[in-house]
Amino acid sequence: MTAIYLHGFAGHPSVWDGIMAPGDGEAVALPGHGDGGGDVRPTWAENLDAIAARAEGARVAVGYSLGARVALGLLATGRVDRAILVGVNPGLADDGERAARRERDARWAQLLRARGIAAFADAWQAQPLFATQAHVAAERLAARRARRLALDPEQLARSLEAMGLAEMPDYRAAITPGRVALIAGALDEPYVAVAHTLPAGLVLIPDSGHDPTLEQPAALAAVIASLI
Repeated sequence: MTAIYLHGFAGHPSVWDGIMAPGDGEAVALPGHGDGGGDVRPTWAENLDAIAARAEGARVAVGYSLGARVALGLLATGRVDRAILVGVNPGLADDGERAARRERDARWAQLLRARGIAAFADAWQAQPLFATQAHVAAERLAARRARRLALDPEQLARSLEAMGLAEMPDYRAAITPGRVALIAGALDEPYVAVAHTLPAGLVLIPDSGHDPTLEQPAALAAVIASLI
């Protein structure tokens, strides 16, 4: 297996359909996201170990958002040789930022437990981060929502509590030229700004916001193929 492909939070391995070249690798479910991903473990490190066991033999980890953070974790801990990161935050060094993010994730977890997956899906999609998805075909948006509605709200809540950005180590030091390639949607201003602070090459996907797997899958596929 050349590469392992890792989806984002509240996502599914199928987001890589049509992006991952046949025979190139395997798309796997993250803990708490069904399809063999298993239940969420109590800590970031334990979840990373579980994913690493499924990635055995892969030389490259390709990830989007939460999946990109996991891919970077696999690189930082020596499980893969290279990482291709789409819309990544490499970690929080400031304790104040970490506390604020933990509080934010706790609110999302509370929403999942109190109101269920449908209310969460609506609120999650309504974030300004995803406003650029307004141009995506309705059937593609509906298919993505249907996948999300099939997820277990308790497991998603636990994912936020154990695998949220606040729980992840700061992996900035693991990002070095030649071992990491960065990809971001050109319209995803916050993540483009983060990427410009990191010492690795950056490729921008035109006419895409935070999620090129949904907004510009063909362009993303071409970029990943060239990087693999």
